[in-house]
Amino acid sequence: MTTAEIEKIDRQAIEKIVDGRHKIKKEIAKVIVGQEEVIDYLLIALFCKGHCLFVGVPGLAKTLLVSTLADVLNLKFNRIQFTPDLMPADITGTDILEQDHATGKRFFKFIKGPIFSNILLADEINRTPPKTQAALLQSMQEYKVTASGTTYALNLPFIVFATQNPIEQEGTYPLPEAQLDRFMFQIDVKYPSKEEEIEIVRTTTSPFKPTVAKIFSPEEITSLQDLVTRVPVADYVLEYAIRLVRASRPTDPNAPDFVKKWISWGAGPRASQYLILGGKARALLDGRYAATCNDVRAIAKPILQHRIITNFNAEAEGKTSLHIIEQLLDTIKEHL
Repeated sequence: MTTAEIEKIDRQAIEKIVDGRHKIKKEIAKVIVGQEEVIDYLLIALFCKGHCLFVGVPGLAKTLLVSTLADVLNLKFNRIQFTPDLMPADITGTDILEQDHATGKRFFKFIKGPIFSNILLADEINRTPPKTQAALLQSMQEYKVTASGTTYALNLPFIVFATQNPIEQEGTYPLPEAQLDRFMFQIDVKYPSKEEEIEIVRTTTSPFKPTVAKIFSPEEITSLQDLVTRVPVADYVLEYAIRLVRASRPTDPNAPDFVKKWISWGAGPRASQYLILGGKARALLDGRYAATCNDVRAIAKPILQHRIITNFNAEAEGKTSLHIIEQLLDTIKEHL
C-alpha cells in the first residue's frame, strides 16, 4: 500500500473519529447532565487504551457515566463492587471441581470472573485491601489474567475505569503507588452547578427513561486505537513533555526549587508516554493529524496529579499536587 493510500485511509478514519466523538457525547448527554470535561478525558483514555481513576464523593453519577459509555460503544461491561471482604478470585475467576457423568472422572474447570469484559468498572476500588487491588495489575498492563498457573488472554479493547472515594472517608485503603501509576488519568469529578443539579433532579425523578444508540463496534475501536499511535509528534513537543515530567522529580538537577521543596517523588517515564499518547488522541478527536504542546498542557493535570507525591512541607503550606503542576506549567517553557 502506498503512502498516499495510507494517508487517505487515515483521513477517513480521522473524520470517523471526530464524527463519532460528537455522536458519543450526544448520546451520553441523554443520560448524564454536564461533566463535559470528564467525558472528554474518558474518550481520550479510551482511544489511548488508558485506564481511568475517578475520584469524587458518592452520588455524582460516576458509575452511570461509565455504564452509559459502554452501552453507547456496544462493549461488554462488568461492574465489581469493591468491599473489604472481596477476594482476588472474585475478580479473576476460580477453578471449580466438576465430574464427567459419562466416565465419572473429576476435573477442574476455570470459571471466568467479571474481569473478562471490555470495560470493567472497579467501583470504590479503595474500599478493598491492597492484596485484592493487586489482582487488577497484570490485566491492566498485559491484558492477561493468570489463575492457578494458567494464563488467559482478555478480549480487546480492555479498559479499567475505577471509582475512588476521597481517602479521608471512613473505611478506605490508599492505593499503592505502583497501582496508581497504571492509571492514565486521575479525574476529579466535581459537584454539578446549580442549573445542572436542577436538570438532574428533574430528569431522574420523572418516568422518562432515555435509550442510547450504539456508535462504534469493538473492532472499530481497536482500529482507531491503532490509528492514535500513527499520529506524528514533532521533536520539540516530545522534548517538552519529557522536560515537564523530569522537572517534577526533586532529584533532577534541572528541577525548579519549589519542586525540591514540596515533592517527595516525581512522575516516572509512564507519565511522559501518556502525555504524548494522550496528546495524539486529543489531536485526533479535534480533527487534527499532529499533536502540539497545547495538547500536552491540556492533559497534564489528570496525568500528573496522582504521580506526584507531596511531602510534609507542601502539606504544611497547603500545597497540593495540582498547585505544583500549575506552577510547573507556568515555569517549563515549550521551547528552550
